[in-house]
Amino acid sequence: MSPHRPRIQPSILAADWADMRTEVERIRAADGVHVDVMDNHFVPNLTFGPQMVETVQRISPVPLDVHLMITDADRWAPGYAELGVFSVTFHAEATADPVALARRIREIGSRASIALKPATPVEPFLELLPEFDQVLVMTVEPGFGGQSFMADMMPKLRTLRAAADRHGIDLWLQVDGGIATDTIGIAAEAGADTFVAGSSVYGAADVDAAIAGLRAAARRG
Repeated sequence: MSPHRPRIQPSILAADWADMRTEVERIRAADGVHVDVMDNHFVPNLTFGPQMVETVQRISPVPLDVHLMITDADRWAPGYAELGVFSVTFHAEATADPVALARRIREIGSRASIALKPATPVEPFLELLPEFDQVLVMTVEPGFGGQSFMADMMPKLRTLRAAADRHGIDLWLQVDGGIATDTIGIAAEAGADTFVAGSSVYGAADVDAAIAGLRAAARRG
């Protein structure tokens, strides 16, 4: 497991978009808010773009972790960094030059994160890890919330954690998809330290308790 304190980042994909200010206020106890940008092209779903991200950035009490599930990330990702968000994640499958894009995002002032879909192998990126602040291992197929956790992605996490240790870098390892109290420990044991949770937080009667419960389950992992 990573030495980091587990970071919990609820996904506003599971929130009530009609009252976004209240929904981000509800997760003050979290370490960040995960904002899924989908273009109905890279994934078969459509959410929102820069204007909505800018709004959430303005009202959120916690840092924004923006996950771009969009094509042509090389063109669009820097614009999200320019909004002043904490972290910008682009997909390995949607960029021609992940290193150049990560450097550009860092140059603007956001953390640079690369995401891998379940079928994307991790090996081509192991020597490039110092170029990134975070790697997101998708534990569902990107595009929709509420899917089941894919435990067969855990070897990817172990490989990444070992490579980060070899490089001697402080690489955050994030998982997104099916994260709840019964799965978060499995991902933490494999090396994840940053966890995106949707319905397991926003679907809870007591959001603070849900966040604390996830953190505790990750520590046990």
